Amino acid sequence: MDNDQMDDINPVFIPGLELSRIFYQQAVKPILDKNFSELSYSAALIGGGSEVLGYDTALSRDHNWGPRVTLFLSERDYPLLKDRITQVLSENLPYIFMGYSINFSLPEPNGVRCLADITSSSVNHRVDVFTTRSFFETCLKLDPFLPLTVIDWLTFPQQILLELVSGEVFYDGLDELNQVRGKFAYYPGDVWLYVLASQWTKISQEEAFAGRCSDVSDELGSQIVAARIVRELMRLCFLMEKTYAPYSKWFGTAFSRLRSAKALSPVLRNVLLAESMKEREGFLSEAYKKVAELHNALGITEPLPTHVSTYHDRPYLVIHADRFADAIRRQIKDAEVMAIKSNICC
Repeated sequence: MDNDQMDDINPVFIPGLELSRIFYQQAVKPILDKNFSELSYSAALIGGGSEVLGYDTALSRDHNWGPRVTLFLSERDYPLLKDRITQVLSENLPYIFMGYSINFSLPEPNGVRCLADITSSSVNHRVDVFTTRSFFETCLKLDPFLPLTVIDWLTFPQQILLELVSGEVFYDGLDELNQVRGKFAYYPGDVWLYVLASQWTKISQEEAFAGRCSDVSDELGSQIVAARIVRELMRLCFLMEKTYAPYSKWFGTAFSRLRSAKALSPVLRNVLLAESMKEREGFLSEAYKKVAELHNALGITEPLPTHVSTYHDRPYLVIHADRFADAIRRQIKDAEVMAIKSNICC
């Protein structure tokens, strides 16, 4: 179905997070208040979905999008009430809410579910029921109430962490959902320093290669390396601003919302558009200077040089990113973090 056909069928687009908030307040909550008046629960829209991150558009309506809410029950109530709550909502929710069907198709083999209009029988809704523990265990494969180790933090995908701390908690009657989300808000201090240093190391491993490729008349190779460096500089900015980075589909969109993007985005685009190594190197040098200034503004190490210089005895201009990595690692005090030995691979 193309966009024009979709717009003919569906109402004016409303961001999914807003739609789900109103859906909870006006449709789900009244049913719970009436049928489970003593129930303690929490309600939110967190986890997977472009609407959780605030990136959804009208096109997002074609799959896994619509009026939906996640309910969180206590460990005691979950086995007793999960199925009954699901059934009561199926029997009492309206078929249409704000112009959108509340009924979803059954999952396809890849898990995709779509809005599916019905006019009779019970509603196959997306008010999913979990405990706080089971929801986070599903996403992170661990008990969120147990202490987190350094290895836990270093193996969590940033995309998953971003999904868990984004979205919105509509109601936290259990008084635990916001607390658990806060636990994952961002990396602990020394873990952050380790990841930040590792990112500088990744840049150091390739910063001379765009020039070296060009030396052997490999302009395509030079462009590829430069593009990789652009990506890693962007990732570095996410880390410096203590913001989890999403996966590739939303990476540029999320970067555009960082404070550093206004100054850096035009320069990074020029790196990608440059038609010669000399031009490419000039824009990379400008980008290096800006990220070095951002590093110094953090105040986590002594101020480091922000100008580029040649790569040892070779003529390629680099920021010497390893100096930044080494300076940051010297600030780490946690013994468990200090004990990690790694070879960063690009």
